[in-house]
Amino acid sequence: MKKWKIVADSGCDYRQLDQLAPNAEFISVPLTVQIGAETFVDQADLDIDKMMEVMYASSEAASSACPSPQAYQAAFEGADQIIVVTLTGTLSGSFNSARVARDMYLEEHPDAKIHLIDSLSAGGEMDLLVTEINRLIASGLEFEEVVSAITTYQENSKLLFVLAKVDNLVKNGRLSKLVGTVVGLLNIRMVGEASSEGKLELLQKARGHKKSVTAAFEEMKKAGYKGGRIIMAHRNNDKFFQQFSDLVKENYPNAIVEEVATSGLCSFYAEEGGLLMGYEI
Repeated sequence: MKKWKIVADSGCDYRQLDQLAPNAEFISVPLTVQIGAETFVDQADLDIDKMMEVMYASSEAASSACPSPQAYQAAFEGADQIIVVTLTGTLSGSFNSARVARDMYLEEHPDAKIHLIDSLSAGGEMDLLVTEINRLIASGLEFEEVVSAITTYQENSKLLFVLAKVDNLVKNGRLSKLVGTVVGLLNIRMVGEASSEGKLELLQKARGHKKSVTAAFEEMKKAGYKGGRIIMAHRNNDKFFQQFSDLVKENYPNAIVEEVATSGLCSFYAEEGGLLMGYEI
């Protein structure tokens, strides 16, 4: 029986997968976060609370770095059939690293099969893709069938994000200081999505928690949501998860809404109270 590997960088929030498909292994390849002189490796033992404390205490711009091709190549070892999911290529070089690693691995293992997926996303949508790949493998499909099915699935999944803090985006020059100040002072939440090109785009500014829940639900319906599965990755925002989940189930009683804590990388970008929600349309 051929050995499968599902490999994802830490733009995916999972460090391990429950109910892994037979003869399959899941590996998370970490990105790193650099804050001043400190480096945080986004793996299972990362103290995310400490990383966030250091980030908020620092006035310096912080940054993230993608995994090396060698890190991906090591993750591939021992497998015949490998599917890789990376953070959107518009924000990270992770996909390119994985592509270099694929070429190196195939030189040594010419019979291996490797499929790379640029998620064009992060967080909850990457989580959806990874769990769907696992389900497809478990159903007994051949490699090419899994690739075809996940390609179609990706076309019918989306990412919605809600940010309560944008300090990091301001420090990194992604948002103006004025916008950052307004978000902080006026209790504004930024509601946006990952575009079809993998760019994070702002859809609405909602004032206060309650309006952000409503705005997020409105935007999801506008994008074509009809009751599919939702994975909400969030950074310490149980209140939003509960209220949003209740709202979804009022309208779509059979909807499955799951939650997961954001990875180190997703916590770094989404910040406290932020969430990155993947959903099926």
